[in-house]
Amino acid sequence: MPPSQMTTRSWLCSSTATCVLPALLVLLALSDVSADDWPQWRGQHRDGKSPETGLLQQWPEGGPPLAWSAGGIGAGYSGVSIADGRIYSMGDLADGQYVFALDEGSGELLWKTRVGSIHDDSRPGPRSTPTVDGGSVFVMTTEGDVVCLASKSGEQVWRRSMTEDFKGYLMKAMGSYDWKVSESPLVDGDRVVVTPGHVEAMLVALNRKTGEELWRTQGKRLGPRGADGAGYASVTVAEIAGTRQYIQLVGRGVIGVDAESGRLLWGYNEVANDIANISMPIVRGDYIFASSGYGTGSGLIKIGRSDSEFTVDQIYFLDADTLQNHHGGLILHGDTVFTGTGHNKGFPIAVDFMTGKVAWGPERTAGKDSSVVTYADGRLYFRYRDGRMILVEATSEAYRERGSFVIPEVKKESWSHPSIANGKLFLREQDSVHCYDIAAPRETGEATSDAASRAERDS
Repeated sequence: MPPSQMTTRSWLCSSTATCVLPALLVLLALSDVSADDWPQWRGQHRDGKSPETGLLQQWPEGGPPLAWSAGGIGAGYSGVSIADGRIYSMGDLADGQYVFALDEGSGELLWKTRVGSIHDDSRPGPRSTPTVDGGSVFVMTTEGDVVCLASKSGEQVWRRSMTEDFKGYLMKAMGSYDWKVSESPLVDGDRVVVTPGHVEAMLVALNRKTGEELWRTQGKRLGPRGADGAGYASVTVAEIAGTRQYIQLVGRGVIGVDAESGRLLWGYNEVANDIANISMPIVRGDYIFASSGYGTGSGLIKIGRSDSEFTVDQIYFLDADTLQNHHGGLILHGDTVFTGTGHNKGFPIAVDFMTGKVAWGPERTAGKDSSVVTYADGRLYFRYRDGRMILVEATSEAYRERGSFVIPEVKKESWSHPSIANGKLFLREQDSVHCYDIAAPRETGEATSDAASRAERDS
């Protein structure tokens, strides 16, 4: 189905910016992180992509080799972060909600720290993924506490409450029931940015060392669609229309916030639903692609600027029958958006970023229900709710599978996003973390040369 021909919808806001930064995409650069680490939610740049190469291009029958498995990290849907030889995740044990640090090479427990209480509901456990930066670990509990821990010891450094300090709340899901805070904190230089969701504190920036408030965003109703409050997405940062901005999908749609002042610059309401807005938007230059489920759809917008005002022009909108991403995330590779479509379906689909034209899909697979997706070395890693992993070529030419396997001991919804670092695939599955070796075998001569180089350096 072709993109809908819709009237452009715009919302303007005055900017308080006093200077114009270079017009290029600003990538997140966490300190003390190696090139092949995965230090936060959706990787180094929060785009779901690993920079690694030399990975398996096709999996053997039964999947890649399992390097190790580690249990005892409790219930939950938190992902895995990897930095400086350690991996970090969150989970609920019998006496509370914890952050765990494990050895990257073996899965051995290094420390665990209690950061919150547990709740008796049908899907217990944290949804947030730790952010690791400069000797600190930043997490969000299911009740909205932002906690900073020392990465080596797990000792608490500071804590702030989004509900008590900023009157924060989530957009409501299915009436009075909500699905707990799912945001993963963004670290950007000297600040931590999170989303309380209150109209007087839609976003807040906190001093990364002390937790002290630096600024808060005064919100505004963007339009009739959606619901007031925070959504279930996480903030990203980019250079858009000459201004450094924080981009977030909240209850009423996508917003852009001035990074220096916290001023709300613009908003886009069309992509919002009133139950749960979840997936992080994709940013390329001045263009932003966003999608949500529950019968909503997807849209591409362009942010412009005239003097002190910002404009939002809708380039196209894809209805829900064409593309709606429930919660599994969006990957932009080349000029193509790859994701899963259909509410609780997760059918792989590829669409052209600039035109919305469907390149291939939706495809039915052996995986059941919703899917999440990660990218590395020319391949898409689709993970399904039933625990099936499928390797797919990241090409707009056609849908091509390159192997699959089932994660062991899946007992609940298999929703945690995959992490890829240092030649390994890390999969959180409730109480366990599984580490798979996905590095491609190297030629004997190359391996011998590497060994000789290491020996020369050691001597």
